[in-house]
Amino acid sequence: MNLKKSFALLSASILSIGILAACSSDTPDSSDSTKDVPKDGTTVIKIATQSPLSGGSAITGESIRLGAQLKLEEEVEKFKELGYTLQLETYDDQSDPKKGVSNANIIGADESILAVVGHYNSGVAIPSSEVYDKYKLAMITPGATAVDVTERGLKTVNRIVERDDGQGPAAAKYAVETLGAKKIFIIQDKTAFGTGVAEAFRGAAEKLGAEIVGFEGITVGEKDFNGVVNQVLSKKPDVVYFGGIYSEAGIIIKQARAKGIDVPFMGADGMDSSGLVDIAGDAVKNTFITSVAGDSTATETGKKFVEAYKAAFNKEVEAFSVYGYDTMGVILQAVETAINDNGGKLPTREKVAEAIRGTKDYQGALTNVTFDEKGDNVNAKIYLYKFDEAVYPGVLEGEVSP
Repeated sequence: MNLKKSFALLSASILSIGILAACSSDTPDSSDSTKDVPKDGTTVIKIATQSPLSGGSAITGESIRLGAQLKLEEEVEKFKELGYTLQLETYDDQSDPKKGVSNANIIGADESILAVVGHYNSGVAIPSSEVYDKYKLAMITPGATAVDVTERGLKTVNRIVERDDGQGPAAAKYAVETLGAKKIFIIQDKTAFGTGVAEAFRGAAEKLGAEIVGFEGITVGEKDFNGVVNQVLSKKPDVVYFGGIYSEAGIIIKQARAKGIDVPFMGADGMDSSGLVDIAGDAVKNTFITSVAGDSTATETGKKFVEAYKAAFNKEVEAFSVYGYDTMGVILQAVETAINDNGGKLPTREKVAEAIRGTKDYQGALTNVTFDEKGDNVNAKIYLYKFDEAVYPGVLEGEVSP
């Protein structure tokens, strides 16, 4: 217990917002800055992020963290006028459910944390959210798409993107009706996200008349997928669909192309990362992905966000950068509402959670957010991208629907 208390105190002592921009991408479990108690008499309000900052999904996880950080920094002066100092606490869940839960317990024990931006991986979001709910701490995921994330009736769990039961069928419809697929081979990574979206795709494709000639699982972290690639080769499908993350998808596509498999590859938002192109190279051509993430430059506010992001971090935006930003925006609006409703005094976590769930027509840099009774965003959309060359992002073909 002493070690846990010591770690929680260490986590709570980390940097004030004034030097947040110095946070680096190699952050271990929580922010590596040094936070001091404000000397101006203000009260500290912390918002935590939990996303993979290391491992196979680190590119996306880091982009979510940076987007959230940018929005928080923009709101610092407003909250100072209200008598509060905003601070960011960043945690690396490593795409590991156990690590996510461990961090969630640390976050929950820090009473100055009023909400959480996270997680990216559904398999981490689901068990971690059980911990947050125990602490009456609200979370909004900017990227976890598994149906079970919001189907458990937890008042503290929300998301701003579309679910797999919308994304999978939309991809199946495109595969059958636009690509003309009659035989489809499905590969999935056996995670909550990968299996969930693959199952949703399979069910919809079969209803549309396609034959599923294979449904095989792979293990996250493996590098040699020639076994499953040989199965694909023997079945001669018209389309190969992958449910999983870009780190494995890029390798599978590259190994498949090396064996002469030139049919279209399809996948979901887990493949929506520059890492897919980095890994697959030219083999990424003729790959289609559905994504719950839209084009950040599609709106004037989105363009301003992209410029600010590049200026702040000297990095190009990723698909989910703006979703980290908009998620933080929803949270901070709700915190401000809860403060005002409480006569300017520090609100409880319960009141913040209620304000978040009550969000209506929040217009972010890209996303318009209205939560339903489950915590899903009724305005979430699905987009389809095609890779004609080894350049990220792919070409936006447009919005798609089931």
